[in-house]
Amino acid sequence: MKDAQKIVPMLLSPSPTPLTPRPTPLTMPRIEPRTLKGFRDYTPEMMIPRERLIDTARRVYRSYGFSPIDTPALEYLEILQGKGGEETDKQLYKFADHGGRMVGMRFDLTVPFARFAAQHAGELGLPFKRYHIATVWRGENTQRGRYREFMQCDFDAIGTRSIAADIETALVIHDLLRAIGFEQFTIRLNNRKVLTGLLERLELADRATAVLRALDKLGKIGPEKTAEEMIAVAGVSVDQARQIVRLSELAGTNEEILRQIEPLVAGSAKGEEGVAQLRQLLDAVAAAGVSNERIKLDVSIARGLDYYTGTIYETFLDALPAIGSVCSGGRYDNLAELFTSQELPGVGASLGLDRLLAAMEELGMIEKISTPAEVFIPFFEAGRLHDYLRIAAALRAEGIGVEIYPDAKKLGPQLKYADRRGFRLALIAGGDEFAQSKIQVKNLQNAAKKDVPLEENFTGLIAAVKGILQS
Repeated sequence: MKDAQKIVPMLLSPSPTPLTPRPTPLTMPRIEPRTLKGFRDYTPEMMIPRERLIDTARRVYRSYGFSPIDTPALEYLEILQGKGGEETDKQLYKFADHGGRMVGMRFDLTVPFARFAAQHAGELGLPFKRYHIATVWRGENTQRGRYREFMQCDFDAIGTRSIAADIETALVIHDLLRAIGFEQFTIRLNNRKVLTGLLERLELADRATAVLRALDKLGKIGPEKTAEEMIAVAGVSVDQARQIVRLSELAGTNEEILRQIEPLVAGSAKGEEGVAQLRQLLDAVAAAGVSNERIKLDVSIARGLDYYTGTIYETFLDALPAIGSVCSGGRYDNLAELFTSQELPGVGASLGLDRLLAAMEELGMIEKISTPAEVFIPFFEAGRLHDYLRIAAALRAEGIGVEIYPDAKKLGPQLKYADRRGFRLALIAGGDEFAQSKIQVKNLQNAAKKDVPLEENFTGLIAAVKGILQS
């Protein structure tokens, strides 16, 4: 006890060293609120259509049997580096973590998927179809609809070389664009084997990577500059460069282009296989009901990423082709071999969410709203909060989004708030309306009003609200 009595006063006595006062908001220097270059915030007006696009993609992918997965934003650097080409390696965000391990932020969702499939193939079963909707990072120059942080909506089938999987990929892209609301778009197809076959004919197979990277810039820099880059970077001759560019400029119907390609790759088993696969794919999507106007053979597309080995896809909006491909992908038969000895060939594509949103905004396809709820209940009778809550609960139970204004105020300012947020309906009830057991339903888009009886179970109100929202 004596020891305890000695200790307690010591614990309670003032500290001999005065504590440094914590800085207050008045003494702390202000920090300028700003975002990094190439990154951006998303307001509700931007996030609501973004989430709707994600929901649409998820619904289409699920309709084909693709299952959801997720992977970490960070991977060991060796998983990512060298998988997308020199340019992608330059754009890779990489650093040493607290443990000194070199890590990288994923630049796409395909490479992490290859690692995932190699790691979990035994428990997943093959073939395996997945979709993955997540953020990726690339330190590239920003451009219209393109940022350093952006979201991809991927779908892939892994564990099969069947052309049926390539055909299904084209059908998913087609159905996805239509589900989003587009009718005028073009899915451009090519096959890396066709390009490889031509390079074999020209004895340039060992320089395929450099040639294909140069060819991928054709749409941006034109045929002359593309040929010059091939000569400078890949070391091809002037005649070889001309023949490669000439292949990429073939025009006509899909069948006419195929007939023009055949003699250019004749004698190359890989090139001939590429032509046969393109013909199978085109015949199959036509049989599935896809219009010839929406599927176009385009020998100029090469896709810049090194891991593609067969069919490749790029999708352009007819009204805004300059914005670039909004859904791209292809077949990659060798990517997973870096992680496993098991054969894991795959094929898939990715919806460029942010680029597509930029296009939709430019085309006036995005409704300017900043609330996901469609119905607004003004709170202007302070003693009636419980009544407002009961009405809102009845509507929400029917799947209708409802927001009640939090403060009891005059009606005018509350309706201005509702109009600014983009609600479709306002349900207005004050003391007089409650006394008469009725509520006013106001259409905020056209100012039409009507009174609806307030029944105990709100049946009439629910029917009236659903009728307007579904019209």
